[in-house]
Amino acid sequence: MEAKLILYLLPCLFFLLHPSMANAINYGDALGKSILFFEGQRSGKLPPGQRMTWKGNSGLSDGSTANVDLVGGYYDAGDNVKFGLPMAFTTTMLAWSVLEFGRLMQGELNNAKAAVRWGSDYLLKAATATPNTLYVQVADPNQDHSCWERPEDMDTLRNVYKITSQNPGSDVAAETAAALAAASLVFKRSDPAYSSKLLHAAMRVFDFANRYRGSYSDSLSSVVCPFYCSYSGYHDELLWGASWLHRASNNFTYMSYIQSNGALLGAGDDDYSFSWDDKRVGTKILLSKGFLKNKVQGLQLYKAHSDNYICSLIPGTNSYQAQYTPGELLIKQPKRETFLKPSRPQRLSIIFILTGGLFYKESGSNLQYVTATSFLLLTYAKYLRSTGATVSCGSSVLTPSQLISLAKKQVDYILGQNPAGMSYMVGFGSHYPLRVHHRGSSLPSFHSHPGHISCNDGFQYLHTNSPNPNLLVGAVLGGPDNKDSFSDDRDNYQQAEPATYINAPFVGALAFFAGARRAT
Repeated sequence: MEAKLILYLLPCLFFLLHPSMANAINYGDALGKSILFFEGQRSGKLPPGQRMTWKGNSGLSDGSTANVDLVGGYYDAGDNVKFGLPMAFTTTMLAWSVLEFGRLMQGELNNAKAAVRWGSDYLLKAATATPNTLYVQVADPNQDHSCWERPEDMDTLRNVYKITSQNPGSDVAAETAAALAAASLVFKRSDPAYSSKLLHAAMRVFDFANRYRGSYSDSLSSVVCPFYCSYSGYHDELLWGASWLHRASNNFTYMSYIQSNGALLGAGDDDYSFSWDDKRVGTKILLSKGFLKNKVQGLQLYKAHSDNYICSLIPGTNSYQAQYTPGELLIKQPKRETFLKPSRPQRLSIIFILTGGLFYKESGSNLQYVTATSFLLLTYAKYLRSTGATVSCGSSVLTPSQLISLAKKQVDYILGQNPAGMSYMVGFGSHYPLRVHHRGSSLPSFHSHPGHISCNDGFQYLHTNSPNPNLLVGAVLGGPDNKDSFSDDRDNYQQAEPATYINAPFVGALAFFAGARRAT
């Protein structure tokens, strides 16, 4: 009995060790910070309203080596390279977050739209600067990664890389088309002229991607691999791009393309992850809306495969295959407290349940899969709820509320409700990582140290144990390992590096829960 009582008290002790876990999560605060992070990733000339004030202008001559203007856009993670594939995916996901959950963002909606526009402005330039050409990268990552310096100090070559009809890249081109199309929907009412420009550019880029087929990993292997190789190929992006163009344009040409080419491009495949590289699951969720809301029979297949994906995430279903970290020991309390009475010792009937914790896909930057999965769960739940539909898992049925519950557990884990009691969003909560693998954040700011810090001199700041001098507020890092362990070590880039594509889907997930909290 004493042993059981000690175990019963463990959760109380756990919350004493990590008091932040006992408090209600302020999703609205997390939402604002998740959007603010993108200001820390901006390249180019910063606007007057820049709120991440330790940053300065950077990359102001980007594109000049090719006589084009490629100023602007986002640095993907902790380095100073502008990679086109993850930047386009980031922009698509930011736009999708606004489209699905923008009405729940309230005071953060304009900031979210500004984050979308910073990406779409750059992609528009990259797509329209030269006919039959898409500029897909600025800077050689091999050279960039040999330095540890602020973006304001960059003195490595800012080489420009492009795809053409002779050197195609259907993957990055179709993702760019998806980003431009999704962004066009974001600005359809507030800036119709800009929206129209984005949509027409998206159409041209998609036609280019489809007409000149091939992977950019083959055309530009030395500078995109192993950093952002298109491991999944380009079929998934073609279907993804067509799906976004159909949604943005309502042009039946794209629906016809989807129905004619879907089987070849992976419509019938079950896939169990969603990321900057692999769009198959996201496409199925996106297209399932057409079947659920508009009863387009040709899209029923996408609903079925969306269900298969959801079922793979839920323990106990017929196709469950996801992995979760050990998480924490939960103890189911008795319904009544009479178990403490000496006359009824048999009432001490405590049930111990070891629950899964964090969705776990791989050791490198695992939280990208967690935020993307959470977003898809919530988006699919929204589609299902609006039509009174459910998820079919063989003989089991899942309701939208169950999808929301799983997403909430993942979101809450990231924000501090985990065995370490640590928020993996920088600047959120009372306990978060201090040694972020990020050049601009880890080096003295340009304002506090206006003198040049050279390529090699910066490494002393990478390897020091001191906290980063500049807080990269809102950055969600790579996150803990498969045993819920995290090393707050700047050299451990797999866990300590942020990325735009980790945050982008998280913006939508946080907006959902911020809106739900306000409604209660």
